[in-house]
Amino acid sequence: MVEYINSIGRRKTSVARAYMKAGGKGQITINDKKFEKYFVSKLLQLIVKQPHDLIGISNDFDFKIKVFGGGLKGQAEAIRLAIARAFVKNDPECKPTLKKQGLLTRDPRMVERKKYGRRKARRAFQWVKR
Repeated sequence: MVEYINSIGRRKTSVARAYMKAGGKGQITINDKKFEKYFVSKLLQLIVKQPHDLIGISNDFDFKIKVFGGGLKGQAEAIRLAIARAFVKNDPECKPTLKKQGLLTRDPRMVERKKYGRRKARRAFQWVKR
């Protein structure tokens, strides 16, 4: 039986579930697509690969990731958090390295909800004096 380490990462409205398998070839599969096909942008690929680069054990684990909600940037950052948490579950000694770079911190910023009597969350409707 294959042993998976699972973790979850969130950012804005994106939720990512990462399943890490030891003894792999360093493949990352996101929603049953190859990592490079899902994130075409090099910047987003760099965000996802950040925990791998810091720890330096990129080719030892395979990742199968399910992500939904939000946009591509939010999804990439949610995946980064899930991967970092999976690395810490596997090896607690890499926690200080990841924590120092801020990869284990859940970013709580979300879009503020729209209020009634306003055009947006804080923007009032245009007002004409005359």
